[in-house]
Amino acid sequence: MSAIAEAQAVSKAKSKLNRTQIIGFLGCWLGWVMDGVDSFIFALVFVPSMRELLPASGFEATPANIAFAGSVMFALFLIGWGLAFIWGPLGDKWGRARTLALTVVVYSVFTGAAAFAQDVYQLALFRFLAGIGVGGEWALAGTFIAEIWPEDRRARAGGYLQTGYYVGFFIASALNFTIGANYGWRAMFLCGLAPIVIAIAVRLMIKEPEKWTNKEAEAKRGKPLRQIFSGEFRQRTIVLTTLLTCSIIGLWAGAVYAPAALTQLATKAGYAGKDIPQLISYASMLFSFMTIVGCVTLPLIADAFSRRPATAFFFLGMMISITTAFGFLFYVQDALIPFIVAMAFVGYFGGNFAVYSIWIPEQYPTTIRASAFAWAISFGRFIGAGVNFILGWAISQTGTLGTPVACTAIAFAIGIAILPWAMETRGRGLPD
Repeated sequence: MSAIAEAQAVSKAKSKLNRTQIIGFLGCWLGWVMDGVDSFIFALVFVPSMRELLPASGFEATPANIAFAGSVMFALFLIGWGLAFIWGPLGDKWGRARTLALTVVVYSVFTGAAAFAQDVYQLALFRFLAGIGVGGEWALAGTFIAEIWPEDRRARAGGYLQTGYYVGFFIASALNFTIGANYGWRAMFLCGLAPIVIAIAVRLMIKEPEKWTNKEAEAKRGKPLRQIFSGEFRQRTIVLTTLLTCSIIGLWAGAVYAPAALTQLATKAGYAGKDIPQLISYASMLFSFMTIVGCVTLPLIADAFSRRPATAFFFLGMMISITTAFGFLFYVQDALIPFIVAMAFVGYFGGNFAVYSIWIPEQYPTTIRASAFAWAISFGRFIGAGVNFILGWAISQTGTLGTPVACTAIAFAIGIAILPWAMETRGRGLPD
C-alpha cells in the first residue's frame, strides 16, 4: 500500500472526540489565537509607534532609526520568548492547564501595558515581558493537546492547534484595519488585554491530562531540563532545537518584515494616509490565511510521507519564496502585487511550525515532555534575536531591508542539511 493510500485508509475510521477533549482543544486554541494577535500587533504598528516614541526618547524618527528600533524591539521580544523555557519544568511539575493559564495572563497584561508606554525604553520592557508569556503558551498547549487527543487524531490536532496562531495574525490585521487605522497604535495594544478572559476559562473548565496526573508524583521529583540533554534524548533535543531555530529566523527575520516592506512599496505606488495600513491589513490577512492552509495540510503530508520529508518540503518552499520576495521583487519597479503574491507563498510555507506540535511530543515521555517542548521552541529565540540585531545593523548600513531579509533564507538551507539526523516518528504512539 502506498503512503498516501495508507494515510487515507487510517483517516476513514477516526476515534470520536469527547466533551473534555473538545473543550480542552478549544481553550488551548483560543489561547494560541490571542497569542498570535499579541505577537503580530507590534509588527503592524511598530512604524507609527516608533514615529511617536523615538522623538520622545531623544532620537530622530528617520526610516533607518525606525527600522533599527523595530529590530531591537523584535529582538527583545524574542529574548523574552527565549526565557520562556522556564514554563516547561513548571508545566511538568505543576500541571499543563494551570501553567497554561498563567502564561496567558502574563502576555495579556504586558501587551496591554504597552499602550501606556511614554518612550521606546518602556515599550521595550513591556514587549520583553510579554514575550516571556507568549513563549510558554505554545509549549503547554502543544503538550496538553498531544496528551488528551486520541492517538489516531493527534497529528491533525497539532496542525489544527497551530492554525490558531495565524488566525490571531488575521484578527490582528482586521483590528489594524479598523481600530488601528482609526484610533492608533495604543488602542491596538489595549486589545491585547482580551485573553485574560480566556485564561480564566482555561483555569475553570480544563482538567489536567490523565497522562500527566498518572505521572504527577514522578514528574515532581524529576529534573526535566537535565534529563532532556541526557542519554537517548540529547541528540533529539539538539536537532529539534536547531530546526526550530531555522524556522524562527525565517519567520521573525523574514515574514515579520513584510509590513515594513509593504509600507515602502505602497508609498512608491502612490498610496497614502489610511490607504497604507488598510492595504497592509488586507495583505497580512492573505498571508495569515495561507499559513492556516499550510498548518492544515502539513499534518496530512507528514502522515503520508513522514515528518522529515514534510519538513524538508516546507523549508525548501520558505527558502525559495523569501528569496524571491525580498531578494528580487522588492527591487522591481511596480512590483507591489507580485510581492504580495510571493509573500502569500511565504505565508503557506510558514505553516512549517505545525510540524513541531506533532513531532516534539512524539519524542519524549510525559515527565519531561513540556520541558523538552519549551526548551526547543525557546532557545532559537535567542539566535533569532541576534539575527534581528544583525538585520537592524545591516538595514541601517545598506539603507535597504530587501537584501538583508532575503539572506535569512540561508537558515532553511541549513535546516534541510541537518534533517537526516532528526528522529522519524511517523506511526509511533505517544511515549508514556
